[in-house]
Amino acid sequence: MGNSILIIDDDSLLADNIRLYLERAQWETHVAYSAEAGLKMLESLHPDIVLTDHMLPGKTGLDLIAAALDIDPQIKIVMMTGEGSVQIAVDAMKAGACDYLSKPISLAELKMVLDKILGQAQMEKTLSVFQRRQARGASIMTIIGDSAPAIAMKAKVQQILDAEQHIKNGDLPSILINGETGTGKELLARALHFDGVRNNQPFIEINCASLPNNLLESELFGHERGAFTDAKERRVGLVEAADGGTLFLDEIGEIDLALQAKLLKLLEDKTVRRIGGTRERKVNIRIISATNQELEKMVCEGRFRRDLYFRLRVITLSTPPLRSTGQDILRIAEHYLQLHALHYGKKNLRFTRDAEQLLLRYSWPGNVRELRNMLEQSVLLAQGQEIGAEQLSICPGLLNESSAVTSSHNLAVSSPVHYSSKISEVEQDLLQKTLEKTDWNVSKSAKLLGLTRDMMRYRIEKYGLLATRETMGV
Repeated sequence: MGNSILIIDDDSLLADNIRLYLERAQWETHVAYSAEAGLKMLESLHPDIVLTDHMLPGKTGLDLIAAALDIDPQIKIVMMTGEGSVQIAVDAMKAGACDYLSKPISLAELKMVLDKILGQAQMEKTLSVFQRRQARGASIMTIIGDSAPAIAMKAKVQQILDAEQHIKNGDLPSILINGETGTGKELLARALHFDGVRNNQPFIEINCASLPNNLLESELFGHERGAFTDAKERRVGLVEAADGGTLFLDEIGEIDLALQAKLLKLLEDKTVRRIGGTRERKVNIRIISATNQELEKMVCEGRFRRDLYFRLRVITLSTPPLRSTGQDILRIAEHYLQLHALHYGKKNLRFTRDAEQLLLRYSWPGNVRELRNMLEQSVLLAQGQEIGAEQLSICPGLLNESSAVTSSHNLAVSSPVHYSSKISEVEQDLLQKTLEKTDWNVSKSAKLLGLTRDMMRYRIEKYGLLATRETMGV
């Protein structure tokens, strides 16, 4: 037998007919002819579903629902009511029933209702497991780093979490996370949720750059059947799915102005309306967003709504680029080295001194994501226990300013320090010439080189180019 059901009905003929029908469909069935007998069986049997009539001797079906949920709060209950008993059906749903059926009962309809409830229960179970899996490792304590930028970031996160413990109405402020691609913005968003007061509620995430804006709107807000050509059935959006928890919007700078207006309304009113629908639904969500773009610049250019920007950045956090974390590069590299070694069944792997020097000297344009993926290849192809500089598949060609240094795809040389110094010389020369070409306009220079303004400023400071400019009398 498979799934189990307890049928409670004083009409023995109907109850036995339902029992025989469901047994042929491989259900484990039990029958009780009164509410009292049914509740006693419920305590010992723990069935998946209870199917009960409303008109029972002694307790009514509504009384039974309340008593059954006291015994097992997770039990699924279906109420059978007399034809036309709409109010009773409504009361049953309010009391905690999953569904109701009107008599005379259609056995085929009954089977459809039971299958639907089982499907929903399985989905809830799957989501619960997924939520627990999401929570593993999603803590501020698991973020590796003892450098000044890392410590400052973790300290600010802890301040936010401590303050949120004392918010009485549970209305948590929006958080905007800034940072280059690959710096762990998603990890930080997860830590804010799973270390916070909503850690038992859903954490729903979506990358706004992964879908066209028309599909993104449907994904976020849902739609009613027939709302557009392919809307063959009603769909609940991610905003409603995140009710009570956190909605994480990655790459928030990619959404268009029309969708920005809808998102602003969501933030201000805490309501959502499905595409093609007329009903406003209240939601209680916390929004965390992230971007690697300069939203302030986008606001000035009219590409991002000013009012939405200020609603999203009630609190701001920044994830530091890997190149700014000093010795943390080696700590993070060691973490991923051991993680990949475990995955590929390779023991006692370690970096050579030359490999460590190369890891520290490289500028990591792809940040932690680049480091993690590069090390996976190094571990996969490792022949011995040592990972040397020649085994690190570092790609300076990804940087526009250093692409002319080598035609090789990998930086695998016997003298990484000497090689890195050549890269630095070419990089500094290219920066200098680009700044002169733009009359020292940092934004224009960054755009020409395919860098962010922050990356450009970092390199100017790194090579002391401002001092060079003053010496030249510019």
